[in-house]
Amino acid sequence: MRIQEIAEKAGVSIATVSRVFSHHPNIRREIRDRVFAVAREYGYHPRLSTKQRNVVIVAPYKLVYPVQAYVEMVMTELTRELSFRGYRIEILPHDNLERLESIQFCGAVSIGVETPLFERWDERFALPLILVDRQPSGRSGGVLCVRSDELQGMDLAVGHLAECGCRRIGSVIHGRIGMGNVDLRRSGILSALEKRGLPAEESLVRIALPDDYIEEIGKLLRNGIDGLFCCGGSNAGGIAAYALSLYGKRIPEDIQLVSSERAQTSRYCIPPQTTISQDYSAVASAVAAALDSGVRGEEVSPETVIPYRLILRDSTAPR
Repeated sequence: MRIQEIAEKAGVSIATVSRVFSHHPNIRREIRDRVFAVAREYGYHPRLSTKQRNVVIVAPYKLVYPVQAYVEMVMTELTRELSFRGYRIEILPHDNLERLESIQFCGAVSIGVETPLFERWDERFALPLILVDRQPSGRSGGVLCVRSDELQGMDLAVGHLAECGCRRIGSVIHGRIGMGNVDLRRSGILSALEKRGLPAEESLVRIALPDDYIEEIGKLLRNGIDGLFCCGGSNAGGIAAYALSLYGKRIPEDIQLVSSERAQTSRYCIPPQTTISQDYSAVASAVAAALDSGVRGEEVSPETVIPYRLILRDSTAPR
């Protein structure tokens, strides 16, 4: 089907259809909905203008979502990659999404924002949306995702502690049940423990926010752990090291510790911490590549999964 036929069936001009597909802000909502309805009915996918280079990055409002450190690390790499490819960037807090209706952009990238906010995206915009670190909900049509392999990352951390001789490994996952990747990480840790024949008790995998870390680590110590994995959070590893010192535990002699990489703290802890790290450069490159393909109207893989890396430092040592 050609754009001329879309215009005829929607009862509007060709220019209006073109403006709808380029998300021109001066198009009434009912006309936009009518054009999209016709396009969906006939399976029409518009080619977007490659001259339009504005990208909206939707980021969490940091006072609401405790994921700001992750967002900052992704944003650093992503702004570098998108700028290199000639895109202009507008950053939009997740609580101001209505602004999308009044600006022109060629695509959007969401970092760490819960996906229900983007349900039925394809009914509102004929533009690519790429989710970073989240998977689309069942009603998020037209949405791609780039994420790190959480199950592989959990297995990597638990596997390293096991290789270092740990036989009772406890974990603290940053967050709350049902938030972000918390449930996926929890199942990944339990699976990794079971695969190695190690105790996989529910009480060994704690879910908490930083204010509760010291208490939760105390519970794990009373449960007899010899290895600790602190996953996520802006400074989970630093708080864990402080908690262990309060309980009189030495790292790695008494407790071996793996945490999530935080560029400004992990290597400067005493001792420097072994971590798992998402490959932020690879994430940014995959997002930019998906955006390029989406703008050109090319077929894009709905999901790109990138493995974690293990960074070896002094908080773990073979026994």
